[in-house]
Amino acid sequence: MIRVTDSIELDEREIHEDFVHASGPGGQNVNKVSTAVQLRFDVARSPSLPEAVRLRLIALAGRRLTREGVLIIEAERFRSQKRNRDDALQRLLELIRTAATFDTPRIPTRPTLASKKRRLESKLRRGLAKKGRLPIRPE
Repeated sequence: MIRVTDSIELDEREIHEDFVHASGPGGQNVNKVSTAVQLRFDVARSPSLPEAVRLRLIALAGRRLTREGVLIIEAERFRSQKRNRDDALQRLLELIRTAATFDTPRIPTRPTLASKKRRLESKLRRGLAKKGRLPIRPE
């Protein structure tokens, strides 16, 4: 089991990894060894995710989510397969942690009487300053 948060744990069997040829650095090694990782996680059918987290994860995934609800994370930043596997897994866990945190809704408050008075006094001062800039009219 992979612990994501205190309440969410993923089973290793839910995560599938495919190894493909990577582009970029690696010299001759890049042509012989499949170091890039395609990590697949079925968000739509995962029993490990609560429904609220699942919906937020689907919204956060964007283009990385297929029509079937499978999240695909590609990692080819490093030259070694192990580091790319770790990178892809960390990115998946970070995405799930982001989906698991909920913002507390803002409770609207009313302005206090003192703040209303301060606002009106500052408007009055500003108006007087602008009035002082006007040219003097001859009578």
